[in-house]
Amino acid sequence: MQTAPVRATPIPSLTEALRAVESLLMSGGQRTARQNAWTSVQEDRRRAKDRGEAQRVLEQALATYS
Repeated sequence: MQTAPVRATPIPSLTEALRAVESLLMSGGQRTARQNAWTSVQEDRRRAKDRGEAQRVLEQALATYS
């Protein structure tokens, strides 16, 4: 007698589970607004990092040529 093949389904990650809950609770517009807000936060952080690097380069240049 042959046994039926076992099918294993992966357990969703916490992120996947939270996104599923979010999609059930929020309408598409709210979800899009949150995604846009997070993208904006990430872009602000990138710009702040770039400003910090530029500041360090300028200070090094001033120290070198002073």
